[in-house]
Amino acid sequence: MDIETIHNQASDAASTATKTFLTKYGDGFPCGFAWVTVSERGNTRLGKALKSVGFDKAYGGGLQLWNPSKMFTQSVDALEAGARAYADVLKSYGINASVGSRLD
Repeated sequence: MDIETIHNQASDAASTATKTFLTKYGDGFPCGFAWVTVSERGNTRLGKALKSVGFDKAYGGGLQLWNPSKMFTQSVDALEAGARAYADVLKSYGINASVGSRLD
């Protein structure tokens, strides 16, 4: 499994989903953050690969990637759309991923 290829595909999906959301609904409230969490330890082969593409240690266990769409918006809903798209790509490759968010 080439995690860099998967990450690039997932990042493209996240960016597209966030842009689509912003085009449809605009960059409004509520403001917040979104991320993807993978239930993987950082010292495994997959964990090391995920860390090499930007994942970091998550509070409570696993690895997280904040704002996978890399879009500069404060809309938590738009960022969640991107995070869901990213997680869906990971899931399609058998990687157990979930989405989290919080209001700012």
